[in-house]
Amino acid sequence: MKLIIQIPCYNESETLEIALNALPKQLQGIDEIEYLIINDGSKDNTVEVAQKWGVHHIVNFTQNKGLAKGFMAGLDECLRQGADIIVNTDADNQYMADDIQKLIQPILDKRADYVIGARPIDETEHFSFLKKKLQHIGSWAVRKASATDIPDAPSGFRALSREAAMRINVVNDYTYTLETIVQAGREKLAITWVPIRTNEELRPSRLFKSIWGYVKKSIVTILRAYMMYKPLKFFTFCMIPPTIVGIAFITRYFIYMIKGTATGHVQSLILAAMLIIIGFLTFMIGLVSDTIAANRRLLQDTQYHVRRTEYDALYMQQKLEREAVRTYHVVDAKTEFSTTEKDNFRIEL
Repeated sequence: MKLIIQIPCYNESETLEIALNALPKQLQGIDEIEYLIINDGSKDNTVEVAQKWGVHHIVNFTQNKGLAKGFMAGLDECLRQGADIIVNTDADNQYMADDIQKLIQPILDKRADYVIGARPIDETEHFSFLKKKLQHIGSWAVRKASATDIPDAPSGFRALSREAAMRINVVNDYTYTLETIVQAGREKLAITWVPIRTNEELRPSRLFKSIWGYVKKSIVTILRAYMMYKPLKFFTFCMIPPTIVGIAFITRYFIYMIKGTATGHVQSLILAAMLIIIGFLTFMIGLVSDTIAANRRLLQDTQYHVRRTEYDALYMQQKLEREAVRTYHVVDAKTEFSTTEKDNFRIEL
């Protein structure tokens, strides 16, 4: 069982070594641990720090592409390197690395394919009161959109099985944390959470410049993800308000007409017709979107099989290469031993 721990990095030279030193060197149920960083266009010496420390794999971007693209590039490289389990953590050492065993245990036990590490939000001292409340509200919204019970949706401390990593897709450029939970929940991936601990803050978060900017982007991400995976339900909800208001205006007009006082209220009838048409068109958009979503699911299934074929072929190639090297060393050792035996035999003669 091979585990690769990946760390997205952007100008993390000051904190990266601290985070790397805290990572485990061995874990129960894991035969091999490797480390990978995603250098998201860093301008400092992040790569040099990682190389000096001895990181096994480095994914390099020439310019900053954002957390979402970095996360997906890391998953791709981990799968290419034959990872059975992938753990994602942060370079600022926010999450306690000792909890990685707890994080991967549901995957080792075959109880889940995707595990989120839930932070103690209310006990985290460097979170402001407003941030704590917004975290709870955002996580509640994600739970409703994804039909899961994840209490800390923005947490970046998470573990994925090989199967889950091959099925995950991120289409937004902002962050992977919210969208992947909605996708996992709606695609019926086995997803769960475990409580984790956090370390003291080494630096402020760089994901957003302001709380309200984060809230705005998070709302857009959640709505977009929900619209992608449940479009008919989303647009049906959207059609209800204008349709109800339109019906109310029509009812009002007919009441006036029955009373014989409908003159001068034609505007209400026109407005009602417009609102009902808007509601009908919204519902039709939902039907078209649902058809597109069905095609997207077919494309995702095709993508999954292509990924699986590619990654499994690479995995088998790497396995054969390792076996060839091991066989070479064994044969070479036997040859050396035979030569030594012959020399000893000659000396005795």
